[in-house]
Amino acid sequence: MMSTVARNKSRFGVANIILAISIGILIIVVAVPVLLIFINSFWVDGKFNVSDVLRILSEPETYEALLNSLFIAAGVTVMSTCIGTFFAWLVTRTDLPYKGFMKVMFLVPFMLPSFIGALAWKMLLSPRAGYINRFFMDNFGLEDALFNIYSYGGIMAVETMYLFPFVFIQVCGALERMDPTLEESARISGASLLTITRKITIPLVMPSIISGALLIMLYSMAHFGTVAVLGVENGIFNIPTLIYERIHQSGGSFEAIRTGTVLATVLVISAACIIWLQNRILNKGRFQIIAGKSFRPVEVKLRGLRKPLLVICLLYIAFTIVLPTATIFLVGGLRTYGLPMTMENLTMANYKFILFDWQLTQDAIRNSILLGLAAAVITMFAGVMISYVIVKMRVRGKGFLEFLGMLPFSVPGSVIALGVILAWSGKFGINLYNTVWIILVAYIARYMAFSLKANSAALEQVHDSLVEAARACGASMWQSLRDIVLPLVKPGMVAAFFLIFLPALRELTVSVMLYGPSTRTIGVAIYTLNEDGETVYSAALAGIALIIIVAGQTLIRRYTNTKK
Repeated sequence: MMSTVARNKSRFGVANIILAISIGILIIVVAVPVLLIFINSFWVDGKFNVSDVLRILSEPETYEALLNSLFIAAGVTVMSTCIGTFFAWLVTRTDLPYKGFMKVMFLVPFMLPSFIGALAWKMLLSPRAGYINRFFMDNFGLEDALFNIYSYGGIMAVETMYLFPFVFIQVCGALERMDPTLEESARISGASLLTITRKITIPLVMPSIISGALLIMLYSMAHFGTVAVLGVENGIFNIPTLIYERIHQSGGSFEAIRTGTVLATVLVISAACIIWLQNRILNKGRFQIIAGKSFRPVEVKLRGLRKPLLVICLLYIAFTIVLPTATIFLVGGLRTYGLPMTMENLTMANYKFILFDWQLTQDAIRNSILLGLAAAVITMFAGVMISYVIVKMRVRGKGFLEFLGMLPFSVPGSVIALGVILAWSGKFGINLYNTVWIILVAYIARYMAFSLKANSAALEQVHDSLVEAARACGASMWQSLRDIVLPLVKPGMVAAFFLIFLPALRELTVSVMLYGPSTRTIGVAIYTLNEDGETVYSAALAGIALIIIVAGQTLIRRYTNTKK
């Protein structure tokens, strides 16, 4: 009897410790920075002040940036949704050749940083120096450039290339699970392929289409890199780039930070509305598309359209993936930007200089790797602990914990960065500004949701009876967690590690707001080198970043396949 009471007390004590630490981590890392955004926006000298907020929002630059954000996000969402849905239908429901290869290639943009893609298209389609424009002007006698990438259309096109996988992934999953008897019945009744697609297939997968589309809108509204590379030079700002410009140009003045917090509040409210709308559609717009038996979807015979559609897919892959990637590596190898891409003009000296001789880029690579490793390890273990509270413990308020953990995923990176600046620049006696630590704190907040998702899924598979059996045999709560739970959730922890480490390596939106003279990351170094006119070195560093990212993705796949 006494041993049972002791075990219960021990379990209660451990549970409370885990709960208290979990709450503390999320409040310090997530809740305080986000809360300070709202406080700084609406309170001045301890008084509620709406007039300043309205004044800032009514300024011409602010108003224009808001409209630009909405306009660009709307255009990217429409184009990405159409492209993603079309390619998802092709690779899942038709007899298109090489579908497996196509599916893998259409997911590649999901892994690559879009701001590096924007950098590549800037090299190809800038009005005067772009290689494609120069080719047409030199060979066809054109006085004006054929394309202008520094435009709304250019920004939308580049973002679409890298964001359409959000819809592609969701629609592929829905189409693969859909009961084909609905379409077969319509076909037997004499309906044409177009009628079946329009009246049956698309309505059934509409929740997945809309879910992916809203994710694209959320991401595009908060996106910094593409607009910074292609828009700012032509006076096109969205909300994140305007926040950066105001704070960067003023040296972090109070007025600039206040303007930034007001704009960040707009982003938070927009994100909340989009997520609310997404949940409402998914909850109320569910359709029964999965039958209670296994089945293989019937393939639509493309007949004479097989080869033309295959050519379209290959051209799209070549144009959106191969061409910009090859451009990055080739420009990175040029002796001087602007020279023709011939063998005598190419050299490996730029890559050697960046990796072994230039302190700036060496520091950037080292900072990114160390920050990525530190953020991944800390967030991985913190995520396991918080996930354990959410999944396994019966305590009040764990829903609030889950909300806090997932909040940074739905909040734009520029908001997280601004909140961290407000929280850790001396306000509470701790000043981390212009140090590597403030970037680390922001990364932990930014990627906590990734760790929670991966570890929660792993913990769901661990039955409570295993821990109860260990406790019945006399093991303490700590021993049960260490010897049973942690080994069983190790695959989820490893997945969480890579899900955090790789995005942290290529991160730009948060880092560009927080870096100091000696704390540049790879993303920041690529961006600032490009801004300073060091195009060749910027491209070379971008090429090295792509190699690191692809190598990391290969390791993830190998590890995942081995575990399966």
